[in-house]
Amino acid sequence: MTTTLHPLLSGRWSTRAFDRNHVLADGEIVRLLEAARWAPSAGNSQPWRIGVAVRGTAEHAALVDALAPGNAVWAGAAAALVLVAAQYVGDDGAVRQWAEYDAGQAAAHLSVQAEADGLAVHQMGGFDADRASAVFELPEGTRPLVVIAVGRRDPDAVLPEPLAARENAPRTRMSLDEIVLAPAPTALPLSA
Repeated sequence: MTTTLHPLLSGRWSTRAFDRNHVLADGEIVRLLEAARWAPSAGNSQPWRIGVAVRGTAEHAALVDALAPGNAVWAGAAAALVLVAAQYVGDDGAVRQWAEYDAGQAAAHLSVQAEADGLAVHQMGGFDADRASAVFELPEGTRPLVVIAVGRRDPDAVLPEPLAARENAPRTRMSLDEIVLAPAPTALPLSA
C-alpha cells in the first residue's frame, strides 16, 4: 500500500535558515492568524492566545532575548516570532481541560497555512516562559506553550555548527511500527 501525503505536509521543514531581509506583509500575518483562529477546539472554547512580534520591534527583540541561547542564535533572523499560549481558565471560571491540545491545533493550522503561503516555520519550546509572558502581558491563567519563528527560508544563510549540519541533514521520522500502539490493525502495513 502506497500512501501519498499532501505536499503541504510532506514538504514541511523546520528551518533554522531564515532570510533576514524578508518582511511579512500585514495580509500574510492576518492570514496566518485566521488559520489559527479557525482551528477546532473543545466546546468551541478557542483557548489560544497569540502574540505576534515582527522583526525590528521591541517585542521581537524581547522575545529573542527570552529564547534559549541555541534558538536565539538563528531565530532573530525570522520575519516574525509568534507566541502561542493556552488560556486554562475561561471567562466563566471553568477549567479548560483541553486548552493545551487545542492551542496546539491552532499552532498546527498556522504552520500549514504558512507552508501553503510559501513560508517556513520553526516551533520552539526552548524559551523562558515568564519572560515570554511579560512581552505580551499574558493574563493570569494563560501559559505560553511555543514560540514559532516565521519567515522565508534562505538556503544560503550561514549557521554555526552543529546547526548547519542539522539544517542539511535528511528529514527523518519514526516508523509507524514505532508509534502505533498495539494492537494495531493487522491489515495495515506499518513497516512501510
